[in-house]
Amino acid sequence: MKRREFITLIGGAAAWPAAAYSQQPVRRSRIGVLISNLEHDPESVARARALEKGLQKLGLTTARNINIDYFWNVASPPQIRKSVQELMDLRPDVILAHTPAMLVALQEATRTTPIVFVQGADPVALGLLPNLASPNGNVTGFMLMEPSLGGKWLQLLRDVAPQIAKAFVLQDPQNPSSSGFLRAVQSVAASIGVEVHPASIHDLADLERSAEAAAGTSAGLIVLPSPEATVQRQRVIDIALRHRLPAIYPFKFFVSSGGLLFYGADNVDQWRQAAAYIDRIIAGTQPRDLPVQLPTKFDLVINLKTANLLGLDIPRDVLLLADEMIE
Repeated sequence: MKRREFITLIGGAAAWPAAAYSQQPVRRSRIGVLISNLEHDPESVARARALEKGLQKLGLTTARNINIDYFWNVASPPQIRKSVQELMDLRPDVILAHTPAMLVALQEATRTTPIVFVQGADPVALGLLPNLASPNGNVTGFMLMEPSLGGKWLQLLRDVAPQIAKAFVLQDPQNPSSSGFLRAVQSVAASIGVEVHPASIHDLADLERSAEAAAGTSAGLIVLPSPEATVQRQRVIDIALRHRLPAIYPFKFFVSSGGLLFYGADNVDQWRQAAAYIDRIIAGTQPRDLPVQLPTKFDLVINLKTANLLGLDIPRDVLLLADEMIE
């Protein structure tokens, strides 16, 4: 046997196990995603795109090693229960969700399947986790806001429209986080002499009647976060404009759609950040070893076109604080 042939034979034999190994099927991890918006809502598209881009940077793609099961329009309690059951039947390796109501339903369904949440209010205050640093269970994630932010929203609304003496607070009474935000609003309102009038997102006709009755009485509007408010956002914005209510909203996309003010963290970016936790969980890390992350940057966004429509002259010191102004 010639040496060249021997080397070739040995080399081929040595390469055979690696070639065979490379042809073994790659295990595909299953990721379940619950989203409260409709599938073609621009906000849904932005969230899904941010998540998938984050996963792709970590080497996780649907073409190679993961399956992603999206459940859209998961907003009402019946739909949440139905979607959670259907998702659990798929036996996902990890679940991504973003509302307190989803988390409550998921914790009732499983105490073992890892769950990552985004856009969350304080899960400790809601009784969903024992603490943020060490979740000590199957749930971890990314807080977007805490209830005390409600007081900041009222103060900013008053800074922009100093004449406000009455504030409608649009909430979803079925949303577990609503009561905390409302208490924060009421606490600040008492110190600055503003009357607080809670309103339900499930009865926008009642808000319209109240706003019409308050015309000319220096009223404003605070919209608390909820899936239903997101779904109904254009109608809410239209009511505020029609009745000349200065309003502050919990997500930036409200202001992009014509709302006046937004103050908070970037909710879409949290979907990208969540990819890192999903990747680590797939690799074997337990959720209890991943502390809940808090937002580090808050933005103030002002829609100047809307301010002009409402006849508001935004104070210069508020304009200087703005991170973005929509012309």
